[in-house]
Amino acid sequence: MGQVNALAPTGPPDDPGQPDAPDASGAPDPSGPLAGFLALRTPEGAELLAGLRSYDPAAELATATRLRRTHPAGLVSAALGQARLRQRAVAKFGAEDAHRMFFTPDGVEQATRSSVAAHRAGRFAGAGVRSVADLCCGIGGDAIALARAGISVLAVDRDPLTAEVARANAAALGLDELIEVRCADVTEIDTSPYDAVFVDPARRGGRGRIFDPEAYSPPLSWATAAALRAPRAALKIAPGVPHEAIGPQAEAEWISDGGDVKEAVLWFGEGFEAGSYRATLLPSGAGLSAPAALPAPPVGPVGRYLYEPDGAVIRAHLVADIVQRCGGRLIDGMIAYVTSDELYDSPYTAGYEITDQLPFNMKRLKALLRERKVGVLTVKKRGSPVEPEELRRKMKLQGPNRATVFLTRVADAPTMLIGHPVTGPEAGLG
Repeated sequence: MGQVNALAPTGPPDDPGQPDAPDASGAPDPSGPLAGFLALRTPEGAELLAGLRSYDPAAELATATRLRRTHPAGLVSAALGQARLRQRAVAKFGAEDAHRMFFTPDGVEQATRSSVAAHRAGRFAGAGVRSVADLCCGIGGDAIALARAGISVLAVDRDPLTAEVARANAAALGLDELIEVRCADVTEIDTSPYDAVFVDPARRGGRGRIFDPEAYSPPLSWATAAALRAPRAALKIAPGVPHEAIGPQAEAEWISDGGDVKEAVLWFGEGFEAGSYRATLLPSGAGLSAPAALPAPPVGPVGRYLYEPDGAVIRAHLVADIVQRCGGRLIDGMIAYVTSDELYDSPYTAGYEITDQLPFNMKRLKALLRERKVGVLTVKKRGSPVEPEELRRKMKLQGPNRATVFLTRVADAPTMLIGHPVTGPEAGLG
């Protein structure tokens, strides 16, 4: 088994996300990122960082020059790096939390979005979980959500800097009484005292994103074994995980937030349905599930309406459920577009009324858009090699009207479908 729960080095030598090489005494390198981070926790560092909340990164050189007149250069460098990370983290954690928390470059990249972490913590709490061993805790995003759900957490990471950041985050958000942070190898942790285990393996290495679940750190097989030893467990995995890599003991859930698929989670133990597939859409919390893989849906001609399932529904292989619910069909056996002749309103799909169906032909599309005076064109594609920006450029759009074009395949033939989103009094019908 490879190195477990390690953060791959990224960035320049003074990057605040780099682990420090110890000196001969075993203490952290005083010029390294761990020492730099600890300096931010001093009163001088905290005051310096607070003053950088709204600084402009484009003016960093001038800001650094000014601050170095009154503060040590290393502290200024660490504060500016942390301020940049906080600004990036707002998208995941919101401004209020992000500007109180601490981050590493890998931590910002890999941390769970707070809305997704809160959903997962809610499922744990709903299953009666009161204590969790959070293995590979990173900067503590999931531990924070669990603690806010009233669950006590042991948060474990083997990287000293990452563990120190997680500890600082628990304190900054007033959750340190519920979160114990331990710097250790997750494979050596006794999880038996805890109601549940949560594992978030590292899915990035020195060469970028890792797609093979057995190349995760720790590997999916180790994480699954740890989950099966616990009364309840959840494993965070990449949403593109092959279904065949999911064991029959797990309930598999794909989660989207604002229409974007964020992650997949494997749930184990009492309160979760082994072998089932689930799609959850945030922020609404709408959930669609099936106890097992569904049979292939029917395929047929394009009707009046076209439905684009949410990405979580597609990843969970629940498009057949949408077909059944709307009484429709697929436009092609390999394309996840659903069509029907009746309007169907659902939180799991975006609906469009189709006005035209044409064989793929750029000149015909350009002529039609000019005739309809379309100046704003939304381009969607599935099963087509054409890039949306390239198509829009060639159309030379002019006019006050809007339209949506789908570049896709119908009965295995390249096709263009033109229409518009379903709006008006019929939009609420289904």
